[in-house]
Formats: sequence, C-alpha cells, structure tokens
Amino acid sequence: MRRTNKASCICLLMVAMLPFIGCQTVAPAPGSDKVHVTKDPKDVAACKPVGNIAVPKLNNGLVDMATAATDFKNRTVGLGGNTALVTSGLVSVPVEGIAYRCE
Repeated sequence: MRRTNKASCICLLMVAMLPFIGCQTVAPAPGSDKVHVTKDPKDVAACKPVGNIAVPKLNNGLVDMATAATDFKNRTVGLGGNTALVTSGLVSVPVEGIAYRCE
C-alpha cells in the first residue's frame, strides 16, 4: 500500500511539473516594445528589409508559445528593424518572418 501511495505522489508531482519543462524566460531587448508586428505585407511595402527572423524551436520542433513574441521582437531589434512581418505562425506566436526598417 505504501508503494502505491508514494508512486501516486511522484506521478502527481511529475504531471504538475510538465508545464514548466522546457520553459525559459526571454527578457525584452531595449526598444522591442516599439516593434510593430504584422501579417499584412501592405504594412511593410514602403520599408527596407533588414533580415530574416526565425524563433528557435524546442526539442519537440515547436516554438515556446510563452516567449515567441518577445524573441521575435528582440531579433527584429537586433537586425536594426522596427517592424516585423510574420510569414509563418501567428502575430501572437510568430515562428518566422522578415525584419524591416520603416521610416
């Protein structure tokens, strides 16, 4: 009986920890709060492309939904951009895109 109780506790603890496995924290880069993220190519028609963006994927091949938007904006700022066009993913969970410098 004790083994079952102990095993149940361990299983419950492991299940409770699942949401935190693979989670990481990504701090916003200075200026990333001003980056405009869009899926509409018209928003960047008059802008200069400065580089491609790809949010790193986890071991399971997916992006971390909690940090994808911040990472995407940070990478845009790192390329000298102030606007990012999402080409794969959602605006709220971008996977890939193009950084632009818009005046």
